[in-house]
Amino acid sequence: MSLENYSIIESTLREGEQFVNAFFTTAQKIRIATLLDSFGVEYLELTNPVSSPQSRQDCTTIASLGLKTKTLTHTRCHMDDVKIAVDTGVDGVDVVIGTSSYLREFSHGKSMDQIVDLAQEVISWLLTQGVEVRFSTEDSLRSDPSDIFRVYEAVDKIGVHRVGVADTVGVGSPLQIYELVKELRSRVSCDIEFHGHNDSGCAIANAYMALAGGATHIDTSVLGIGERNGITSLGGLVARMYADNPEATKAKYKLNMLHDIDHAVAKIVGIDVPFNNYITGFSAFTHKAGIHAKAVLNNPSTYEILKPEDFGLKRYIHVASRLTGWNAVKDRAEQLGLELSDAEIKGITAEIKALSDTHSLTLDDVDTVLFDRAKKATQAVNGTETPLVAST
Repeated sequence: MSLENYSIIESTLREGEQFVNAFFTTAQKIRIATLLDSFGVEYLELTNPVSSPQSRQDCTTIASLGLKTKTLTHTRCHMDDVKIAVDTGVDGVDVVIGTSSYLREFSHGKSMDQIVDLAQEVISWLLTQGVEVRFSTEDSLRSDPSDIFRVYEAVDKIGVHRVGVADTVGVGSPLQIYELVKELRSRVSCDIEFHGHNDSGCAIANAYMALAGGATHIDTSVLGIGERNGITSLGGLVARMYADNPEATKAKYKLNMLHDIDHAVAKIVGIDVPFNNYITGFSAFTHKAGIHAKAVLNNPSTYEILKPEDFGLKRYIHVASRLTGWNAVKDRAEQLGLELSDAEIKGITAEIKALSDTHSLTLDDVDTVLFDRAKKATQAVNGTETPLVAST
């Protein structure tokens, strides 16, 4: 099943370059490629070398780095494009052509008969060049299924390595994606790739259901950056697959690199990592409500499907609010090495709640209250100011 055996085609250096804030230099592309290679993605997809002279040079540069991951470039289904692509030294060429009525009328103007003939011509030539070849329909979800199945079956018969389903405008739902890919799986013997945009918020769910339907490859980008609202997020897909099978996901990718990858790309494109970003957002492993904190302190699995330590991160129990519970405050006191009874902790918790009802608190504010109450408790017992920190 594809849920156990899949590959990531990491497209930050192709789809991600279409993000409004992305203006990658060659050095930045090399850094991103190197990070993603170390993380363990199976493929890197690069911008069409026909796009500009620098794009062509960058494609050649990345392809010659000697990375473990395979390098691909994404081109139009056009002989001029694919010949230049092969000359850059990439391991594979991903060709695409629009098949929806919108794109046939307003983009390239070709009929389905012409598309089938062109696809066969381009792919037949590529298959003689010793590269991995993918053929994708663009705007697949708004294409007539009979049209796309026709062209997929035609290229499958001549030996294409992979066909691609592209939800180019992010209109597909998880059930639609599942049913489309499942039907395609029954019609072709080659691998199946899914490329999903996030315009309606379903990119990760759609990618997951594509795998469930029989897809073998998923396109991602770091932080999901790309055209408009972008595509399936690398971290989001990893989180989803980890939730299914943590051990397999840990064995497949170096999960502790996600934080650095997300923050590196965010810095390059001049954005912040979203607070609720999958795995690496600052609130991803933060617990605030008292009932949550108590349970998590007893057993993190009560409110965590992802283990922060598997990603090189730590959970945080937020105590500086009116929602805090005494178990969380007790945990903070123990972190500080303060010896306080449960009754004293409960009294401090009530004080924190009262203070937070009047103004916002910081962790330093909470620590000040804890140290002050510990000091008073020590003085009450000993009549002198003795050390506040528990002896070791």
